[in-house]
Amino acid sequence: MLASSQQLASRRAGLRACKPARGAFKVRAVAAAPKTARLDTASKSVVTPEVAKDLYYDMMLGREFEEMCAQMYYRGKMFGFVHLYSGQEAVSTGIIRALRPDDYVCSTYRDHVHALSKGVSAREVMAELFGKATGCCRGQGGSMHIFSAKNNFLGGYAFIGEGIPIGLGAAFQSRYRREVLGDEKADSVTASFFGDGTCNVGQFYESLNMAALYKLPHIFVVENNKWAIGMSHARATSTTSGDEEPYIYKKGPAFGMPGVLVDGMDVLKVREVALEAIERARRGDGPTLIECETYRFRGHSLADPDELRSKDEKAHYMARDPIPQLKKYMIDNGLATEADIKEIEKKVMEVVEDSVKFADESPKPEKGQLLENVFPDPRGFGIAEDGRYRYELPGFSSGTAAVS
Repeated sequence: MLASSQQLASRRAGLRACKPARGAFKVRAVAAAPKTARLDTASKSVVTPEVAKDLYYDMMLGREFEEMCAQMYYRGKMFGFVHLYSGQEAVSTGIIRALRPDDYVCSTYRDHVHALSKGVSAREVMAELFGKATGCCRGQGGSMHIFSAKNNFLGGYAFIGEGIPIGLGAAFQSRYRREVLGDEKADSVTASFFGDGTCNVGQFYESLNMAALYKLPHIFVVENNKWAIGMSHARATSTTSGDEEPYIYKKGPAFGMPGVLVDGMDVLKVREVALEAIERARRGDGPTLIECETYRFRGHSLADPDELRSKDEKAHYMARDPIPQLKKYMIDNGLATEADIKEIEKKVMEVVEDSVKFADESPKPEKGQLLENVFPDPRGFGIAEDGRYRYELPGFSSGTAAVS
């Protein structure tokens, strides 16, 4: 017998009454893209001269390192695809420099600057790009796979979305160690970076769900540079309800977490949002989705002629370059002098030039290194005709053994 509409309404009301009330999350657009290249003077209270100088140094290091990479690539010192980060430094610096050394960062194929911000030395990163044994992955990772266990830098990933579940795993172990194993010191936070194009793949949504479900100390950082390789964000992603453009940060509340929009060309605003999200994650309140509106000043990679983006669009974002913005703000607000700025820039150039010299003079990996890290147990190479394991054969470690 079919229930009447009045009975159905009564049942639904009862079900709603049985469900625990979920607290409302505050969704805040911290900053929309400004029309002028001016920093909000209200941000002055959140930075000291020491912090401001660290932010400026880190952004300058990222920019000069990437520009040097372009030179070295065209000189034949690097091979494969190289994706530069120039223009987006405020995102890396604003988020990562707000983290602690024991926090984790997971990157993308555009990973050089993320690694530098996390503390991986310029020498190690440049040597890795040169394919040298002194690189952070001993020359086997290259541009898209920078990794450093000692710096809790969980690597770059060639395919979009690959790194988010890895970052989620790091966040899961932090909470597991604290809640299950009773380690009260286990309060590390993980920040996973990815682009606007990634927000249309399954790993993104699966990770949002799991992070919210378990209240993981994870920060989703969307570097929305408006282009997914050669596809405009507006053409690839449907608009959010009630909006004229596709906002990514509004996907956060659908999974029960705050979503924040911030001007990714303003390092102080990015830092302000990052500190809030980090504090929230560390105290056990769960994840945050941050959408940073930013722009890359070069093509998708150094092999990209960059013919799809209009000159006017590029000029608009070039005028909002985050580095001169911060420089002007520091001087205008007494956080640094012109002499301080010049000293920082000099130090950056010395570090970058030293990294090139170090990489160029470093040795190439030995052939036997190709046989390492293939199997967790070297016996995985099999058994030779004489009954011994192949890894025990003379010359195996040097790559000269006869392996059929």
